Amino acid sequence: MNKGIIIRKYWAIVIILLLLPFFLYYILQILPTHDDWTSTTSPDFNPFWIKERFLFYGYHWRPFDAIIGYINGLNPQGLFPSFNHYVVVIGHTICVLMIFKMLTVLKFNHTAVNIATLYCFIAPATMATVTAVDSMNQTYALIFDIIAFLFYIKKNRMRYIGWIMMIIIAAWWKENGLMWALICPILAYGFEFIDRKTLKKDLIIGVGIMITYALAIYLLPKQIIIHPEYVPDVLKIIKNFCKFFFTTFITVDYIYLLHQPSRNILLAAITFLFSVPFIYVVFIRNIPIFKSKKIICTIISLLIAVAPHLFTVYSMMHTYAGMALLAILIAYSLNHYYNIKSVLLSFILFFFVALCIDAHLIYASIQSGKVGKRMAIEAIHETLTPVKDTYVIIIEDDYPKLSSFCVIPNEAFGWGIAARYETNYQWPVTIQDTTIERSVDASIQARQLGREILSKKQSECIWIIDHENVEVIK
Repeated sequence: MNKGIIIRKYWAIVIILLLLPFFLYYILQILPTHDDWTSTTSPDFNPFWIKERFLFYGYHWRPFDAIIGYINGLNPQGLFPSFNHYVVVIGHTICVLMIFKMLTVLKFNHTAVNIATLYCFIAPATMATVTAVDSMNQTYALIFDIIAFLFYIKKNRMRYIGWIMMIIIAAWWKENGLMWALICPILAYGFEFIDRKTLKKDLIIGVGIMITYALAIYLLPKQIIIHPEYVPDVLKIIKNFCKFFFTTFITVDYIYLLHQPSRNILLAAITFLFSVPFIYVVFIRNIPIFKSKKIICTIISLLIAVAPHLFTVYSMMHTYAGMALLAILIAYSLNHYYNIKSVLLSFILFFFVALCIDAHLIYASIQSGKVGKRMAIEAIHETLTPVKDTYVIIIEDDYPKLSSFCVIPNEAFGWGIAARYETNYQWPVTIQDTTIERSVDASIQARQLGREILSKKQSECIWIIDHENVEVIK
């Protein structure tokens, strides 16, 4: 095979490998914020971590997250969050390579495969996952789900074993990986790998896998904590569907559009207009071809993939669950073009605007992390000497947030955990926190509450958090 054929067949992979060092360099500068401080992948010093984290934790069973947390606990400041970022970014790269393989197996032409693969690598819709400290479960669940599909469509006796094993491993990364127990038969049926009789039989097997997994969770020792945000209601589901459609099919600079302090409608409109030609070429110009059995099965599979999030909590991070199926929709559409000049031109416009949006999202994430670090250093400096117990009083902040890109300062501060990180988890040993309502005299109320706590010896030190300001009372 000569160089020309290799480049024509794998040019997206070449571009991905060239972009990878730049993505990694800047993403490594992103510091933990919000849930990153309390996630299962944060440094874990619990001697009973196998029983309390590896087997079951909170309301999920994610043993690989627990392993990451244990590794980070061996050297917190040396590994956290850089180790997490390496795992996530490398996982994202492997994931898009698996998407490339899947699209090739589905027999799309080289142009369609390369564009759809590169789209998944740079799409701003993936950045909430790729830039987050605690998101490796998203990437690796999808990796093993794609492997499960590749096993499933093989014509040998071992395919069911491979399919089931990969589904379970995907679910151990994140529960929505279990949805491919249904997606694999539906997608395979759409692309003529199995007949209707096999589809019915294997859907029953898929449901059986889900029931078995649910039974295993039921039998595990656990303390299930159901957060109120995860309780479904009709209005929430409608909102989640709107978020799903917006983040999956619309490319725009989310910060300029949705984050009020950063809002710039003109720049948001420019980013959207640059992406419109590609959206038009893929989803509008070719709309008659989307009536096919392949596309109907792919769309059903896409909805199944994101269903756990649609019925609970849907954020930008959860768009990642449907990326492999979105890649199929894109590749299928592009596969029907014979004159590819307009396709390539529209994608080049999308490519450059996507990189600009990605850069803005990464920059905002870096800045959010720096706010938390600055507050942590200030708290330690003002405290002067190590304390065992700290009470954090947070004055409610009405500062708008946007996903993991633009975070509220007290959440970047991690309710005090960022300060513990800066001391290499030496002090404070325990942190309690409470939030009081913002008002004209909120600072006075916070100080009074702090003095009451100190007088009752409930804590050695008080940290009062008002937006980015830290006040210490000892």
